[in-house]
Amino acid sequence: MSKTVLLAGGAGYIGSHTAIELLNKDFDVVIADCHYNSSPIVYERLEEITGQKIKHYDIDVADMQAMRQVFEENKIEAVIDFAGYKAVGESVQKPLMYYENNLNTTFSLLHLMKEYNVANIIFSSSATVYGMENQSPLVESMRLGPCTNPYGWTKLMNEQILMDEAKSNTNLSVVLLRYFNPIGAHASGRIGEDPKGIPNNLMPYIAQVASGKLQQLSVFGDDYDTHDGTGVRDYIHVVDLAKAHVLAVDYAAGRKGSDVFNIGTGVGYSVLDMVKAFEKVNSLTIPYKIAPRRAGDIATCYADSTKAKELLGWEAEKNLEDMCRDTWNWQKGNPEGYR
Repeated sequence: MSKTVLLAGGAGYIGSHTAIELLNKDFDVVIADCHYNSSPIVYERLEEITGQKIKHYDIDVADMQAMRQVFEENKIEAVIDFAGYKAVGESVQKPLMYYENNLNTTFSLLHLMKEYNVANIIFSSSATVYGMENQSPLVESMRLGPCTNPYGWTKLMNEQILMDEAKSNTNLSVVLLRYFNPIGAHASGRIGEDPKGIPNNLMPYIAQVASGKLQQLSVFGDDYDTHDGTGVRDYIHVVDLAKAHVLAVDYAAGRKGSDVFNIGTGVGYSVLDMVKAFEKVNSLTIPYKIAPRRAGDIATCYADSTKAKELLGWEAEKNLEDMCRDTWNWQKGNPEGYR
């Protein structure tokens, strides 16, 4: 009998891609999402891609009473917690909203998991927990923080909460996945990243400049200590990231306690590398201007993902060309996102 996995916040960018990969591996999927950062149209697209009916609840994961219905009606064996808000800039403007949502969604899930004897949780964490003082490549054992924004602090706090809970509740198995920079989209072009308003992240911004929706790209700083002066990051294809969650569900099922994994390619690309790759792969020109550095940005950030390879059996398979091609394929087919 196939296992049922609850995707909390599963209609979002990473959650929707993970749903496909879980269904491809014969898991049953249940999604709970209030659509603050996602669209219910995702369910139609997922059904179109997978040929399967998607069971979903349009509820706030932080609402424990509402979420109880999900646990009552489904034999959930693992939870993947994607329910955090994720925009760094918005977290600086609305810190209270971020602390409240990002901690309460995890509290709600942990309480209900205890009540309904669900033993396995995969948490959607971030490379932001490493702060600004570590040198790349970043390794899981490095000292964490201080974080540069409320979003990062919520990820670090949730990691601590989950690890503490795993120590006290000996039935619990926690896997923390620290994402680097997810980009790209499903090869079908039917699901992808759909940012609200002006994108915070580089790749959707480039794609919207390419489509004419935005006039030009601002490159924040060209005087960093990198090969071309622009910031270097570890970009990972969202489908590779989704596959890491499937492996993490299997890994969690066989053990107790907590463990943490970097999920990145281990290769850093600069902002201008990304612009040039996007132009080359898609035969386009991306106009850009150099702007002042942003506060809190570091020169270089990329992963050492050796641990994920050794223990999860995970490795990034898609390359920069795939990421650029799939991003543009999604953008040109969905110029207004899911709207």
